[in-house]
Amino acid sequence: MSVTDRDLGEVTRHGDTVTIVFRRRYARPLEKVWAALTVPERLTDWFAEASVAQLAVGGTIQLYFPGADYRSIAKITAYDPPRTIAWTWSDPDGSKASNVRFDLEPDGDGCRLTLTHSDLPANEARGVAPGWHAHLMAIEDAADGVFTPWDKLIAREKQVNPLYDDLA
Repeated sequence: MSVTDRDLGEVTRHGDTVTIVFRRRYARPLEKVWAALTVPERLTDWFAEASVAQLAVGGTIQLYFPGADYRSIAKITAYDPPRTIAWTWSDPDGSKASNVRFDLEPDGDGCRLTLTHSDLPANEARGVAPGWHAHLMAIEDAADGVFTPWDKLIAREKQVNPLYDDLA
């Protein structure tokens, strides 16, 4: 795995919170990447086991990360297919809320994705940034309907983890 500086998430501090922005180009059509972000089976392929209750503003996505035995909920706050989906991400009880936004734009035979995770408590950024980094590496496979096993995601996260040491 080769990682360049442009692959790193850009972290900006805002008092007690941070915003992390990742920019990626995928050699897949926008519609396929959109499906990876919104279709439960494709979300499961790269991110977490997902159950969607109404894919619209106000709808929810139940997420389960089996490798971490962690459950969370995403309440959809923006939905503009096939360009933007955003959600407030929290523990199931609504605590630890932060905001996640995916924006897509066509780029030749592929597309560009911008992931913005904002209002993240600064003390959680150290764990979240390498996690996003590793998961985003699996989107092209998910766009093709290929599942990335949790142990492979964890191995990728461990590889990129040192790149985010300055967030500790």
